[in-house]
Amino acid sequence: MIRRPVILDVDTGNDDAVAVTMAATHPAIELLGCTTVAGNLSLEETTDNTLRVLNAIDRSDIEVHAGLSRPFAPRPYASSASEVEGVFHQSTLPVGTSGLQPRSWHGVEWLIETLRQTTRQVTLIPVAPLTNIAAAITVAPDILDAIDEVVFMGGASTFGNRTAAAEFNVYTDAVAANVVLRAGIRRLTMAALDATHEVLVSQDDLHRYRALGTRAGDVASAVTEYYIGGYKASVGPIEAGSSAPPHDALCVAYAIDPKVLDITEAYVEVDTVSLCNYGRTTVDFHGYRDEPANVRFAKHADSARFHQILDECLRGGTVRSSAGSVSDLVGDDVIACQC
Repeated sequence: MIRRPVILDVDTGNDDAVAVTMAATHPAIELLGCTTVAGNLSLEETTDNTLRVLNAIDRSDIEVHAGLSRPFAPRPYASSASEVEGVFHQSTLPVGTSGLQPRSWHGVEWLIETLRQTTRQVTLIPVAPLTNIAAAITVAPDILDAIDEVVFMGGASTFGNRTAAAEFNVYTDAVAANVVLRAGIRRLTMAALDATHEVLVSQDDLHRYRALGTRAGDVASAVTEYYIGGYKASVGPIEAGSSAPPHDALCVAYAIDPKVLDITEAYVEVDTVSLCNYGRTTVDFHGYRDEPANVRFAKHADSARFHQILDECLRGGTVRSSAGSVSDLVGDDVIACQC
């Protein structure tokens, strides 16, 4: 099997943790490293959570480099990570070991250096605000030659989930999103809310993950249980019930098997000036703007195929110790999630 070289860019809260787990365990992916960015949580928290997840699934060999802690430009009104953390994301995930340190706090520089030195085309999977990616492209546009594909979780052609108009990742750094969209990336695939809301993980799925007897299954179950609880407690555009869409994980599933997404080429731009529509992704499927397509936009997702891929990832992880519970993966300073 030819493994696909991947760099994962994350703001690791609960759904990002599943994406990290998948990329680190599936044999089709060679995870070169993770860069972290502020988004769901502060940079320090997203970095710590990423390290915890990799430690919990026995993949501490994968490099983690902390990136940027603030967006390119301020949003129209003040908002903070704390508005999201506590509802959907835990500032400290209930897995792994505390006190781990990233390989560096220069994630953008590491990203540029890695892409300049590679002899292979690399896939970037940003499942966070696009701050790191936009910064790297702005400083070093030559790295575009080394990028096979960018698979981004963000945007929507209809409703938002951060505001009525905007999806969270794009809204958090709309200027960076526009930089990436206008950079001339040959293959820029957008897993938008249109697709991610068609895939749900339920409590029954979590029971199945735990029954696999792997560290990866335990981690996915632990972090997603809290995430489902967040959807229960919130009012959103979908009726989640006892389930939740694992948004970021769908991007990794696509990198493993592109058939999981139904792709349509479109021209997409981001509103960076309007107060009411700031962060809105306008998706032109019909050529009204007379602009060439700059995005491969995912309108739909194959839920059954996604679950098959996720199960493959979780089965392939390190078998848990004979002690046999997720509490074995939890550091002494972390309280296991209660939903």
